[in-house]
Amino acid sequence: MSSSSSSEFEERLDEVFDEIFEDTFNNIVEAQSIPQRTRAYVERNREGGHDRLWNDYFSEDCTFAPHLFRRRFRMNKDLFLRIVHGLSEWFPFFQQRRDATGRLGLSSLQKCTAAIRMLAYGSAADTVDEYLRLGESTALSCLHNFTDGIIHLFGEEYLRRPTPEDLQRLLDIGEKRGFPGMVGSIDCMHWEWKNCPTAWKGQYARGSSKPTIVLEAVASQDLWIWHAFFGPPGTLNDINVLDRSPVFDDILEGRAPRLRYVVNGHMYKLAYYLTDGIYPKWSTFIQSIPLPQSPKQELFAKVQEAARKDVERAFGVLQARFAIVRNPVRTLDKEKIGKIMRACIILHNMIVENERDGYIRYDADEFEEGDVTRSSEVETERPTNMNNLFPNRNDLRDRHMHERLKNDLIENIWNKFGDED
Repeated sequence: MSSSSSSEFEERLDEVFDEIFEDTFNNIVEAQSIPQRTRAYVERNREGGHDRLWNDYFSEDCTFAPHLFRRRFRMNKDLFLRIVHGLSEWFPFFQQRRDATGRLGLSSLQKCTAAIRMLAYGSAADTVDEYLRLGESTALSCLHNFTDGIIHLFGEEYLRRPTPEDLQRLLDIGEKRGFPGMVGSIDCMHWEWKNCPTAWKGQYARGSSKPTIVLEAVASQDLWIWHAFFGPPGTLNDINVLDRSPVFDDILEGRAPRLRYVVNGHMYKLAYYLTDGIYPKWSTFIQSIPLPQSPKQELFAKVQEAARKDVERAFGVLQARFAIVRNPVRTLDKEKIGKIMRACIILHNMIVENERDGYIRYDADEFEEGDVTRSSEVETERPTNMNNLFPNRNDLRDRHMHERLKNDLIENIWNKFGDED
């Protein structure tokens, strides 16, 4: 009897304890309950933002003149409208649609203008809110969808390898400047990565400097960027980046057009780039002479350094047009950073093509008219000897060929510009 009464007492005690504990817990939770928050909504009057943008820049009697449009959008109006129409036709994000209430959403002009303003000025996402009437998250979405659209819609045309026609024009311009066989200049640029993950800073920062990402590019005289390799960490120098770069892949794999040119009576079959002193002495690179000892060497150094500045000018114009490339990048995602850089280069080339007629450049029409015989020519026939079909890496890195070509170029430039100097 004593054992059964004891077990009943313990069960009753447990029930009472559970009831007291539950009541106490509920009282504490109810006292500390957080009121449910609703999502903040701001009525931005997006229709008014579109009307203001249209009246300022796109109506027949617009407020701002075309030169102000060019200054603020970094391109002419016809080119911008071409981009807007292409994106709105092929990408649903840029199409104006109605929401659940039947109200029209943001227009394609508002979305593209927001992306261009962020690229051009390098400003924060919420700076376009007051004028274009779209929030910060929407502006960021416009930027990333805009870069994706530019790459997919225009990348193949405006970030391509030179076609045979392009290569012949580059060879004609190089020959007129005293460098037969030259197709551009190559160099690297660093873009600071402000929000680089702490675990990666040792890879992307050199010494006590800030983390950077490297862009390797090849540019021609009209500032068109023919090759862009972006992504190596900032601890690498130009030579290390070159080892990873695909700049010569088309030549080694036989996809590049074949050419030949004559310098000082000697024939060559590999085009070359003008570089600074850090690059190796390969047959595909021609550097300046640091300490020229003769008038011929002085003239060669002067002409080479003047022509090699094409890629430096291209970097400067790219950063001037798109301040987001000049300022430290804040994005954490490296893939998005790469797309922003690629889209800026494509837009840069589109602007170059649209405004090329206004540039002061070397005119190669005399070669087309037949007034002057060109010494650089793109081969149209394929060789019958398979052993000579594709060059190998030893051909690209031939130091003896480099010395011979450089001496021939020194003589060629002296014969061409020596009297003028």
